[in-house]
Amino acid sequence: MTGKIAITPRSLSGAGHPVLSMLTDRGYDIVYPAPGKTPTEDDLLRAVPGCVGWLAGVEPISPRVLSAARGLRVISRNGTGVDNIDLSVAEQHGIRVERAMGANARGVAELAIALMLSAFRHVPWSDGHLRRGDWQRRIGVEAQGRTLAVIGCGAIGREVADLALGLGMWVVGYDPYPSNSFARPGFRFATLDDALTGADAISFHCPPGDGPMLDEAMIARLRRGVVVVNTARAELIDDAAMLAALDQGQVGALATDVFRREPPEPAPLLAHDRVILTPHAGGFTEESVERATRVAVENLLKVLEGK
Repeated sequence: MTGKIAITPRSLSGAGHPVLSMLTDRGYDIVYPAPGKTPTEDDLLRAVPGCVGWLAGVEPISPRVLSAARGLRVISRNGTGVDNIDLSVAEQHGIRVERAMGANARGVAELAIALMLSAFRHVPWSDGHLRRGDWQRRIGVEAQGRTLAVIGCGAIGREVADLALGLGMWVVGYDPYPSNSFARPGFRFATLDDALTGADAISFHCPPGDGPMLDEAMIARLRRGVVVVNTARAELIDDAAMLAALDQGQVGALATDVFRREPPEPAPLLAHDRVILTPHAGGFTEESVERATRVAVENLLKVLEGK
């Protein structure tokens, strides 16, 4: 069977990837709805109808797009999260949704640790001042002996925990379905409340819920000066409450790789000098892109060709 396959992740739609030849070699035609950019709903409505497969990124996939996607059999994510897809509507239209489980875990985990250490030692702030000829220092803290809360202990969270333990940190994990097989000296599972309120640093690796996990009330209960790292979803944090907490010193730093809209609009929170920003680059390593693309393509072929 052949047909068209849409490719929408920015890491692939701009320059392509050799792994995609697994599709073209089998006779599939590749369609790029928005090369190098996050596609809009209109981009998807123009390109996806008539496609049999879709290798998708984190762009919102609305019920309107799913309803218009005539002939679509499978959406294959090049990552783990599927909160950008209305799964019930996909099921109604007989569209399978596949995930590349754990493929980008190491890349995201290493960035999360890098962001935490950058916040501990004020690396972006120091760099910015020195580039302006301004010799200033902020005293930092060392990771060893500090406590990291890992919120969401799937493939990425477990990688983060291992890296943090290697730095000599204590790690407290929260997961609604804790794995008894993940046992390490220096690591323990706890309730969400205990994990958040007892940590020197917090790293998010979970999908959003009904509301922000860090709202005004919860932020007030955190350890003063806590570092918050978010490589998961922007909706986990209340922006207004976080901005106030940074101004007051309740939160020492926020490092985020994710935004409600990408690229984000200018905002006071993003301009704060205790906020570190990266452009949703967690899984954007040579190794993670290779693994995630290969798994996503294999998942497409599994559904389309029964392999």
